[in-house]
Amino acid sequence: MKKSLTLEFCDIAIYDNYLVVIMKEGVNLKPEHNSVLIDVANKYYTDSEFVYITHRINSYSVDPKIYYETAKIENLKGFAVVSEDFKAKSNAEVEKMFFNKPFEIFYKLDEALKWANDLINR
Repeated sequence: MKKSLTLEFCDIAIYDNYLVVIMKEGVNLKPEHNSVLIDVANKYYTDSEFVYITHRINSYSVDPKIYYETAKIENLKGFAVVSEDFKAKSNAEVEKMFFNKPFEIFYKLDEALKWANDLINR
C-alpha cells in the first residue's frame, strides 16, 4: 500500500493499480464528493491508470449522478463494487447504468483486486 487516508466520509487505501474506499456508515454520497476523488487521482495517479474499488461494508446511499462526473476522470480505467449484501449489489446494478467505463460487482474483495490488476495490465 502506498498510502492510507482517513476522511470525514470515507477511508481510502491507495495502491499502485487501484484504490479501495470504505464509506462511513450513513453517508449520502453526492457529486460534490468527486472533488476528493479527483484530488486523490491527481496526487497519486498522475502518470498511471487506476481502478476505483468501493468495499461496501457499511450502509450508505449514492446519488447515481455522481458517476457522470467520476467517469470524466481520464485515467480512471474502471469501477468495482464489493459487497456481500443483496441490496447493495442491487443498487450497484442501477448505478452501473450511469457509468460508461468498465463497472463490475463482486462478492469478495480479492476478486475485485484481481479484476483491477487484469484491467490495468491489458
